[in-house]
Amino acid sequence: MARKPNPTIVIGAHVGLLLFTVAALYPILWVVKMALTPSQGFAMGASPIPTQVSLQNFADVVGTSDASGWLFGRQLFNSLVVSVATSAVGLVLSTSAGYALSRWDFPGRDRGMNAFLVTQMFPGVVMAIPLYILLDELGLLDSLSGLVLVYATTSVPFSVWTLKGYFDTIPRALEEAAILDGATRWQTFRLIILPLARPALAVTGLFSFMTAWNEFILAATFLGDPRSFTLPVVLQRYVSDYGTEWGHFAAGAIVVSVPVMILFFALQRHFVEGLTAGGVKG
Repeated sequence: MARKPNPTIVIGAHVGLLLFTVAALYPILWVVKMALTPSQGFAMGASPIPTQVSLQNFADVVGTSDASGWLFGRQLFNSLVVSVATSAVGLVLSTSAGYALSRWDFPGRDRGMNAFLVTQMFPGVVMAIPLYILLDELGLLDSLSGLVLVYATTSVPFSVWTLKGYFDTIPRALEEAAILDGATRWQTFRLIILPLARPALAVTGLFSFMTAWNEFILAATFLGDPRSFTLPVVLQRYVSDYGTEWGHFAAGAIVVSVPVMILFFALQRHFVEGLTAGGVKG
């Protein structure tokens, strides 16, 4: 017969979890408070509950426009295009490269993997000047395609390492059995390996999306036209040498966070399902 847990321990555990939850949510509640406060000053006081509630800051941020139309909508579209394209390019290149590095032993494989690892040792800002010169020579400055190219080259090494490690855990016997049944190497990769690698693909795709979505330094360096700005660059514009529009900044930060949260909860089901995928029925 199972022992009943000690009520004191259960209550203490719940109180501790509640305190940790409040500590984690407190900064977020402060951002919400500044976003809902109609003034642009920095709210003082320990309470995260706003004394005045207004959606004016959200209306000002989302409704930003210029002579050519709805500017914020264009900037939101830019961020979506760059992030989705970066994830797509990164996954296409990383899945094939990671699979090849996992399944075949060829000269230079280990050195290539180490070279990928070395590229992760340098922050993106170190490469800003040479990347700027390259994009300028290619005529890709102030363009979304140039930004996608830069983001993809920085996300591919990490993605290759992640996927290669996951492909190593998939038994080769599954591929050998499929080949004996007449499947080609491409069919084996597409119908067996990729479905089994769904958790790694979801994590890698989410990482690439979030990296491109939140990146600021390179985007601010390579983009000069407000019509081509991504949302992190837009947020920075609310901070100037003479003051900060805290209400607009907080409202913009919440709006920028919403697509990432939606994507995470949408992929959460695939995380759980992918962990149980690949069972072979006898």
